[in-house]
Amino acid sequence: MDAVLVINADLGPLHRVTVQHAVRMLCRRVAEIHEAEPDRVIGVFPMPRVVRLVRFVVTRWRFNSGPAWSRAGVMRRDGRCCAYCGGSASTIDHILPRSRGGRNTWRNTTAACYACNQRKGDRTPSEAGMPLRREPVNPGWGALAGR
Repeated sequence: MDAVLVINADLGPLHRVTVQHAVRMLCRRVAEIHEAEPDRVIGVFPMPRVVRLVRFVVTRWRFNSGPAWSRAGVMRRDGRCCAYCGGSASTIDHILPRSRGGRNTWRNTTAACYACNQRKGDRTPSEAGMPLRREPVNPGWGALAGR
C-alpha cells in the first residue's frame, strides 16, 4: 500500500497522500484513522488505508468545472487501456490531431498504445479506419481520486 485516501469530515473523498504524510497528519491530530490494515502498525498507529479529517474542509472548487486536463489524468481515466486495440496504453493520442487544431482537452485525448498511436498518425480515427472503443468523457473529481 503506497497511498492513503484522505476523506473530508463529511466522508467525501479529497485526495491521496503517502503513508508518511498520513502518519504526520495523525500525529498533528488533523486526521483520524477511518480504515486501517489489520495486524500492521507504524509506531503506535495501525497502518492507515483511509484517514478522515477532523474538521470539514470547504471544497467548492471541486464542483465547479472538474479537474484540469493532464496526461496522468487521461491515463487514469482510461485505466491505462488503449482506446483502439484494448491493449496496455503508454501514450496519449489526440482524436483531432494537434496539427489540425486539436487541443489538450478531456474529450479530445485518449490513452493509446505506441503501435496504435503511430498507425493512426496525423489522421482522425475515421480517416485511419480505427474506431474508438469508448468515447472520451470529462471525468469527475471522484473518478480520478478513487483509482
